[in-house]
Amino acid sequence: MTDATNSPWIRAMPAIFVLIWSTGFIVARYGMPHAPPMTFLAWRYALSIVCFGVWIALARVAWPRGLAQWGHLAASGVLMHAGYLGGVWAAVKASMGAGLSALIVGLQPVLTAVWLSGTGGQVTARQWLGLALGFAGLVLVVWHKFGAGGAGDTATPLNLAFAVGALLSITAGTLYQKRFLLPCDVRTANTVQLGAALLVTLPLAALESEPMRWNAESAGAMAWSVLGLTLGGSSLLYLLIQRGAAASVSSLMYLVPPCTAAIAGVLFGEPITAATVAGTVLTAAGVAIVVRAARAR
Repeated sequence: MTDATNSPWIRAMPAIFVLIWSTGFIVARYGMPHAPPMTFLAWRYALSIVCFGVWIALARVAWPRGLAQWGHLAASGVLMHAGYLGGVWAAVKASMGAGLSALIVGLQPVLTAVWLSGTGGQVTARQWLGLALGFAGLVLVVWHKFGAGGAGDTATPLNLAFAVGALLSITAGTLYQKRFLLPCDVRTANTVQLGAALLVTLPLAALESEPMRWNAESAGAMAWSVLGLTLGGSSLLYLLIQRGAAASVSSLMYLVPPCTAAIAGVLFGEPITAATVAGTVLTAAGVAIVVRAARAR
């Protein structure tokens, strides 16, 4: 009998997740010029809940049991959806460049490892080496974006606060979910998380004065945000956290900025430099060391 964990789909999950998650900044580039961040995200959460609701009704899957699990799902949803996405999209809207915002959020694996080691968790020397290599590769990829200046590529106290808030939120959400959530159907779990995120985001959206302008770019960004990033990417992240250690799952985030640079090069003609290639290889090596060390332990 074949072990389900050795199926091609399970082995491909990390690569698929990185590819989908990397499109987040691409979507922001398409959508943010036409909408305020919290209003866009409120629409995204609401439409995602509708899609998950149809999927749940057709599949007739079970909802989480117990008020405690609903509470834990709601808390993790606020952190991993409202906090993380709200911070990233607000930073992009406030003229932070994609490279700098990706670098800040890319610190999550280091922050996760530091937290785990400080609270009695086991982070081996080999995993620290992999984390260091991954961070070095990440810096190599996005370093050329620093100091570029101009609209859409500046750092201010406001957008730095948004980006750091996003970093803290997704780190806390990953650790919280791994610690408190029991295994349950990913569709119902995501729906509860999105509902909590929507409740937090709606009051913030009501404070925004800029209107939502629907056109081909904003509609396309919304469609991919719902179908690709939320239904696909967030579901994969939930499954990966349930199946793996927090440090090894978080290390996958190191691959997102290099992958984003590659996608931007294809779609927008942004140059893929030798530093990008070298940094991607270094980052991939670091992630491989972290994941293999976790499996060996």
